[in-house]
Amino acid sequence: MKLTRIVRLIVILCLLQSVSVWAQEAQPLQANAAVEVQVERLSTQLRCLVCQNQTIADSHAELAQDLKQEIREMAAKGMTDQAIIDYLVARYGDFVRYKPPFNPVTSFLWLGPFGLLLAGGFGLFVMLRRRQKMSVDVPLSADEARKVSELLK
Repeated sequence: MKLTRIVRLIVILCLLQSVSVWAQEAQPLQANAAVEVQVERLSTQLRCLVCQNQTIADSHAELAQDLKQEIREMAAKGMTDQAIIDYLVARYGDFVRYKPPFNPVTSFLWLGPFGLLLAGGFGLFVMLRRRQKMSVDVPLSADEARKVSELLK
């Protein structure tokens, strides 16, 4: 009885050892390293359409992974970065770019912060000028001067 348990244990250990012989190190998704470099470069330039404030490289959303796979397939076909970006912009709009280009549609996005800064500075200037005009020293009348001198005595 004890001998059969030992034999079973040895057989199980041999089977487990044979499984580790077949195990391999994880292979990169693409054998071509240049394609992977291109995919990573483009993934940092494109926005995740689900997360909206992350790049595709940073996002773990399924759509981001699908877009990354789509980029990988286009890169494997030999498409340039610009061709891939143009394809994705045509499909999803300029929103897919993490840094949208300057054009009439996005001009408010690019110039808005500067406009707000200028408007705030102008408002502050006007407010300080009004305050300065309000605090102009007016000489005391004779009656007021007499009251002040009485209070100080």
